[in-house]
Amino acid sequence: MKLFSMFSKPAHLSLEKAEEKAQLRHDRYLLVIAGVLMGFAYPPVPFPLTSFFALVPLFTVLERRQKLIDLNRAIWFFGFITGVVSLYWVGAFTVGKDPFLMIGGGLMLFANPVFFLIPSTLYYAAIRSGFVKKEYALWFIPPFWASYEYFYMNIDLNFPWITVSNSLADFQTYYKFADVVGALGMTMLVIWFNIALYKIWSGWRAEKKISKPAVAVASLVLFVPLAYGVITKGSGAPTETVRVGLIQPNLDPYQKWAGGSPDEILSLYLSLSDKAIEQGAKMIIFPETALPVYLMTGQFQPLVDRIHQFADSNKVPLLTGMPHIKYFQNGDKIPPDAHKFPDADIWYGSYNSVLLFTPNSTEVQQYGKHKLVPFGERTPYIGQIPFFADLFKWGVGISSWNEGQDTVVFSAKLQTSKGEREVKFAALVCFESVFPYYVTEFSRRGAEFFAVVTNDSWYGNTSGPYQHKEFSNLRALENNRAVVRAANGGISCLITPDGHTTKQTKMYEQTMLVVDVPLEKGETLFTESSLFLPRFVYGFSLFAFFAWIGKIIYLKTRKDSKYIEKNR
Repeated sequence: MKLFSMFSKPAHLSLEKAEEKAQLRHDRYLLVIAGVLMGFAYPPVPFPLTSFFALVPLFTVLERRQKLIDLNRAIWFFGFITGVVSLYWVGAFTVGKDPFLMIGGGLMLFANPVFFLIPSTLYYAAIRSGFVKKEYALWFIPPFWASYEYFYMNIDLNFPWITVSNSLADFQTYYKFADVVGALGMTMLVIWFNIALYKIWSGWRAEKKISKPAVAVASLVLFVPLAYGVITKGSGAPTETVRVGLIQPNLDPYQKWAGGSPDEILSLYLSLSDKAIEQGAKMIIFPETALPVYLMTGQFQPLVDRIHQFADSNKVPLLTGMPHIKYFQNGDKIPPDAHKFPDADIWYGSYNSVLLFTPNSTEVQQYGKHKLVPFGERTPYIGQIPFFADLFKWGVGISSWNEGQDTVVFSAKLQTSKGEREVKFAALVCFESVFPYYVTEFSRRGAEFFAVVTNDSWYGNTSGPYQHKEFSNLRALENNRAVVRAANGGISCLITPDGHTTKQTKMYEQTMLVVDVPLEKGETLFTESSLFLPRFVYGFSLFAFFAWIGKIIYLKTRKDSKYIEKNR
């Protein structure tokens, strides 16, 4: 018995181990609840308000964890559950026609929550540096979280789909305040409300007292934006509109890229466009990559002539998504990601583009997509890790676009409700409409409305296309601009400057939609000063991080000095 007792654990240690395991199980349940609630906040599930209390279980776990690795494990798991609920569609698993897309989507579910480690690490840094006491540290998470979201928007591996502010896509009255504070500001307000709720609940649970400061914060961040949204809500009809025809051909994108006939496809577009013209459309918009060819290379001149003829005969501009290729030679401004022909001093770049054909003009305005879908349209860090280009290649052959070079604002003479004049507008390609700080650049350059050309048919009739459409509500509200969407298989629609959809198509129907698009000028406070808040949260986060690093260096130096003194 004595020998056995030498190798057995003391009873109190076994009890501690059992309690630790029970606590971990309890934490996991809380994190699952938080992730599911947060996932439900995103469209098309009609529960946008869950984001206002979804983080309470997460903060319960974070506040009682001491080690950085434990904090990071918790927030990664929360992010993973949120992603499973809201991003299950990202690999096109329901369609299942391309193995690479499914593998890339599966990896995204695991990689996306890695970036959630940024706010948890900064939270830990703030505590360990002595920058803030632990009992107050949660209040500093909102700027840390905002700095993560902005960072994630601006790296090659960007997929800022489940930012906190995006959960407000169906809460337009509240999100109207974004025309003052922007997307990051709205993220911070929602998180502060969650923290206030947690403080109220934890204070009542511990001492049966309600925290008055927490109540004040909750009231402030909830009612100020709501009051602003109600007071500034638009009234009456828009002062000037232009009638636009949105073409939705509902083509199978896999079949189109596998060898669909460009002539037949263009005939379908023009047939639908004729119906839009009959309903008074003064401008026509085709969806993303409308034809599976590099139209302007000279090899498809008959197709180009047909488009010009349509624009000329109907006196309407035609905006279309289209693959586009550019050639560069010595003396040109050659983009850093351009490809060089092996036997000549000629470079080229291929772009997921938008082309504008205007009546009685041979000039074709062009814009190349900037924000490319990681792995789907461009392999991240391909310049630094070239073999990735062969390792990650989408089966439909469109995974190697070059990045566009400028935020082009299109201009065309249009017949508006007040007469004919030159109208400026922006064309965003699909994924770009998710980036608030990129979209606002077009407002600053004078765009009077936004046109989104997209193809969400890759992902089937899942949450993805509905989420993508609803996120355009946010861009409308931030910039006080109408948004029109021309989608290959849906959803095509008109979103007014107050973020409400007035007309829309159904998924997977072949149709066209004619809408009267409000034209707006001027800038919101957000568009005038959009970089103020990102710079502030970056500076605040860097201060906390370097304060922590400085303290580590100081403590190590002090420890070394004591060791030297002791052994002198």
